[in-house]
Amino acid sequence: MDMQVTPVLRSKRRRPFYQDLSFQVFFGIAIGIALGHFYPNVGKSMQPLGDAFIRIIQMVVGPVIFCTVVSGIANVGDMKKVGRVAIKALIYFEVITSLALVLGLLTINILQPGVGMNIDAASLDTTAASSYISHANQFVSMSEFLLNLIPKTLVSGFASGDILQILFFSVLFGFGLAAAGDRAKPMLNIIDSFSSGLFWIIGLAMKISPIAAFGAIAFTVSKFGVGSLLSLGKLLGEFYLTCGLFFILILLPITHFSGFSLFKLMRYIRAELLLVIGTSSSESVFPQLLQKLEQLGCEKSVVGLVLPAGYSFNHDGTCLYFAAVAVFLAQATNTALGWEQQLSLLVVLLITSKGGAGVAGSAIAVLAATLAATNTIPVSSIALILGIHRLLSAGFVFVNITGNAVATVVVAGWERALDRDKMRAELDSGYKEPEITIHKKVVIGQ
Repeated sequence: MDMQVTPVLRSKRRRPFYQDLSFQVFFGIAIGIALGHFYPNVGKSMQPLGDAFIRIIQMVVGPVIFCTVVSGIANVGDMKKVGRVAIKALIYFEVITSLALVLGLLTINILQPGVGMNIDAASLDTTAASSYISHANQFVSMSEFLLNLIPKTLVSGFASGDILQILFFSVLFGFGLAAAGDRAKPMLNIIDSFSSGLFWIIGLAMKISPIAAFGAIAFTVSKFGVGSLLSLGKLLGEFYLTCGLFFILILLPITHFSGFSLFKLMRYIRAELLLVIGTSSSESVFPQLLQKLEQLGCEKSVVGLVLPAGYSFNHDGTCLYFAAVAVFLAQATNTALGWEQQLSLLVVLLITSKGGAGVAGSAIAVLAATLAATNTIPVSSIALILGIHRLLSAGFVFVNITGNAVATVVVAGWERALDRDKMRAELDSGYKEPEITIHKKVVIGQ
């Protein structure tokens, strides 16, 4: 008796559009906007939905950074390569964030959206901004900034959620395991297993991300409404235009000369980009972005070093925000701010922008500290932009995420740690569809 078995065939079947995460997040944002506008009292009660999701992600971001960085450094084994990647990444970050600040200053000085507002800073109601103003004078000097990189205890960085401290400890521990050689393999196995458990939690959390985006945007619209959008529409228009110019004038040439498409990369991470629009938190997509960049063809070791460092040092959108809002407040309050003062402001912003992004709302606290450090623009004037800060943050976090994704791919390309064939295939397809196994029946012949 002969037995003929038809081989297992694998075919790709496109999922219905409503099962795509990016569509679900977009739909959640759209429903949230409608609810917040038409039923503001209900919309305000939706805030815990967004906050709960962000807390779940924040809970695992520190351990994910630790596992990724330690595993990346220990598995590379070549300390020179680790140092080379770090130096290249930091140089790239400083150049691009400096360009972002210059672009932000140029655009705000040309368009001048704050001129003619004639706001008296002393007459502003600063009740809502009091917490930011009270901490504004606690500006951290460069020596304090560097000292604060070192956590006081082994777990203090994880407890406070300080990405820079977590990164500092993780790099040192990774070097320690690399120096231990084969003796470190059991620990690396534990770290890899621990990382798998963390990503399972993240996968579970992502199933509720459309609900989180819905809750966060419903709260934002219900609290601030369209009135604040109209009253400070010139600043919003100028800032969004500046973000668009940053993509066209800076990121687009970089990606072109690096051999990949900016718009295809943005399509590839569209679910994450939509999610940060709703939550205004870049931390909410860090673990997912980590996985997608590895899937794109970047070596794990490079992704594990560049992306966490980018979250602390590469705040392109936040720099655009700082430059635009600081000069806008000077214009609105008729504060004289010459080019020399603006250049000194730029230097201060290069320092204060480090470690200032990630958590929703932290940028405005850093802005207050920056204004206090320059001692020129009234700190109380930040009350002017509180109503539209969430709308501004949606824009700069969007730019931050795109900028860090671009930076990771670019540095991986410089290090020849990028599978370009895989990257082209991934970017052309837009996203990976799961394969469906089709089993053909067994045919028994004579």
